[in-house]
Amino acid sequence: MNPLKRITINLPILLTALALAVAVWVLAVTTTDPVEKRNYSRPVELEVSGLNTNLIVTSELPEQVSLTLSAPSSIWTSELSNANVIRAFLDLSGLEAGNYTLPIDLQIDAQPVKVDNYSPKEVEVRLEQLYTKDLSITLVQPSSPAVGYEAGAPKLSTDTATVSGPSSQVEKVAEIRATLDISQAKEDIDRDLELLALDENGLPVDNVTISPEKVNVTMPISQRGGYRNVSVKVLTSGQIASGYRLTNISSNPLVVTVYSSDPELVNNLPGYIETQPLNLTDAQEDLQVSLPLAVPSGISVVGESTIKVTVSISPIQGSVTLTSLPVEIVDLLPDYNVTLSPDRVDVILSGPIPTLDQLSSSDVRVLINLSDYTEGVYQLEPLVELDVTGILVESKLPASIEVEIMPVVKPTAAP
Repeated sequence: MNPLKRITINLPILLTALALAVAVWVLAVTTTDPVEKRNYSRPVELEVSGLNTNLIVTSELPEQVSLTLSAPSSIWTSELSNANVIRAFLDLSGLEAGNYTLPIDLQIDAQPVKVDNYSPKEVEVRLEQLYTKDLSITLVQPSSPAVGYEAGAPKLSTDTATVSGPSSQVEKVAEIRATLDISQAKEDIDRDLELLALDENGLPVDNVTISPEKVNVTMPISQRGGYRNVSVKVLTSGQIASGYRLTNISSNPLVVTVYSSDPELVNNLPGYIETQPLNLTDAQEDLQVSLPLAVPSGISVVGESTIKVTVSISPIQGSVTLTSLPVEIVDLLPDYNVTLSPDRVDVILSGPIPTLDQLSSSDVRVLINLSDYTEGVYQLEPLVELDVTGILVESKLPASIEVEIMPVVKPTAAP
């Protein structure tokens, strides 16, 4: 038989065998590595490219693209698990200012992968001309320095700022403003102030950039003639109670501003002004009082002329030793006797001397609680109870007591 004719006769059989082999191979592959359709869990950020440097995107673009993919299980666990294997692009090359509907292109560096769906597939893009303009900086001062002080001329690190952004927004900017608050200022000012872009109504303009973002402002603050700051000196009289000590005297405010139409009177002050005397005779506790200032003639105090004074008084601490205090037994179980060795202790106490001076032995008890103990010999620490507050137990001598607990011996009945 002619070989060509033989091949022609057997060709259908060969093709059928090939198709069966391919089908068996596909079945084997899909059985061991099945194709899975999933939502891609890694974030795919939208990358914008090709934007003309003279343009700016003023429409809101999606930050990420979500995808549904089909791929063999092995691809999901290997290549698709890597970062940046899928990228999404928005190409703005060659575009001028205007409105566009543009597609989002995908790049997948893994095979075999089928994109079943992704969202969004296209976006609305608005491009505007990038515009800049220079404006003078307006410095606003909504406040004044402290009473008796005056502000000098401010000095800015730069007098102008550049505003850039979409032409539609930059055209709205009528003022670049910096606000300097000098309320209660008593010393020179050196601050960095944020710049704001405002429209003709004084409202902020969004989506514009200001360069520089901040301006440095310096301003001298000086005291006016006839004014002076002086410290407050609290005068006291009398002695606090015996056994107590004065720990602190403070005033609020610490410094006051005084004024005189004759600057010489103010300049001749010693740097402080006294209060009226505060009587501390036999005081035993903290005091809070208001005292008037002893203002010299021809001088006045700017603001409140009454000073709040706080006086701190504490008892002097000391110690005392009470000797041979009896040890008391508490909650001894029935049918038991107890022997203590020793049965008396010395107790050292500390606290305010006035309280210690009034302390007596009857105010102190030394106890041993035996509610949890039965027959045996124990070394137990006694407990000291005080009927007076503010006293600390420093030590007990001895620190522990030998306690021997024995059953009560009951007499044997005579036969």
